Amino acid sequence: MLQIETPATAVPVAAPVVAAPSGAPAAAGSGDPIAPIHQPFPRLIGAEITEATPTLVRARLKVVPELCRSGHMLHGGALMAFADMVGSVGAFLNLPEGCATATIESKTNFISPAKEGSVVLAECVPLHAGRRSSVWETRVTREDGKLLAVVIQTQMVI
Repeated sequence: MLQIETPATAVPVAAPVVAAPSGAPAAAGSGDPIAPIHQPFPRLIGAEITEATPTLVRARLKVVPELCRSGHMLHGGALMAFADMVGSVGAFLNLPEGCATATIESKTNFISPAKEGSVVLAECVPLHAGRRSSVWETRVTREDGKLLAVVIQTQMVI
């Protein structure tokens, strides 16, 4: 079992976690400690959270044809969306009771492409977790460790 940890709890879930459908986004303290992965978008792209704590989020994404551009390579927008989702999970796990989060800034440095049929991995850590915002760095790699992209995003506390 994978442990999803919030500052106050550890919630066991089956690993890997594939996002399941739900209603409107939940705020912290809503009873759903992993609300960001229970949204339609992560399920749509096939994102799987493999580890989630307030200081580290890991995920994987299979590069399917629907996520590719010409040349059978992962579309940059799909990679950015994957990284944004991973960072939002970390931000969510650091929220005060009753708050929500939204991305207000994101920067991506693309290093290398990912081929259709491959699996990309994301590892996200907080650079800053404050009362009004948090900043997250997500490194996206191939399974062999080759760096594909580095994403820095800022999440607002709402």
